[in-house]
Amino acid sequence: MQIIITEEYPKMSLQAARFIAKKILAKSNLVLALPTGNTPLGLYCELVRMFKEGLIDFSEVAVFNLDEYLGLPPQHPQSFRSYMHKHFWDHVNLRPESCYIPLSSPKNPEAECSRYEQLIGSYGGLDLAVLGIGENGHIAFNEPGTPFESLTHVARLSPETRAREASTFGGLDKVPTHAITMGIKTIMHAREILLLASGEEKASALSRSLKGPVTPETPASILQLHPNLIVIADSLAAKQL
Repeated sequence: MQIIITEEYPKMSLQAARFIAKKILAKSNLVLALPTGNTPLGLYCELVRMFKEGLIDFSEVAVFNLDEYLGLPPQHPQSFRSYMHKHFWDHVNLRPESCYIPLSSPKNPEAECSRYEQLIGSYGGLDLAVLGIGENGHIAFNEPGTPFESLTHVARLSPETRAREASTFGGLDKVPTHAITMGIKTIMHAREILLLASGEEKASALSRSLKGPVTPETPASILQLHPNLIVIADSLAAKQL
């Protein structure tokens, strides 16, 4: 485990972008798992800047989103597909056919989970999984109690997770109750994992995940067992380490 602590959020984002850029320069057809949320926004801004400055080429890269809400139309402003188009996909030279995200309204959600897992396998697995961490220790939408052996699956969102999203959806009743997410085993099979954490509200979860017992009640704690884990955190998120 390598832990890098930066003074503030912009430096965390720049460090993360440089890390990913180096991986792409070393392997042009890198297979990435990518997150959504507030934490990676600065990362995507930096990657877009690097691309526009001619420092990085995404044309051979494949990207798999960690998760997607179930039941939202793809064009819904809060869908993760919309997020990725807005903040990353539409601003770099990724090939559209190499940008993958679970379907939000599949006829058969379980079949969609299997399809997504097989797609990842068809690329030979993930080279690098980029993760954020929830205040309850979740990674992707693997909430506390998710079995460590889980593959891509339908997840029920915890009350805490839904409550945190209520304002962005315009009310708790509008927040989806389920999502399709990469499972913990899927993530752990990535050859490298980059965990990002920003803000004082993440400090307890980050400390429990990196220093506490490895338990499904803190899903991110399993990352302690990964042979190639890199953590980049700002000083507020790292204050309990």
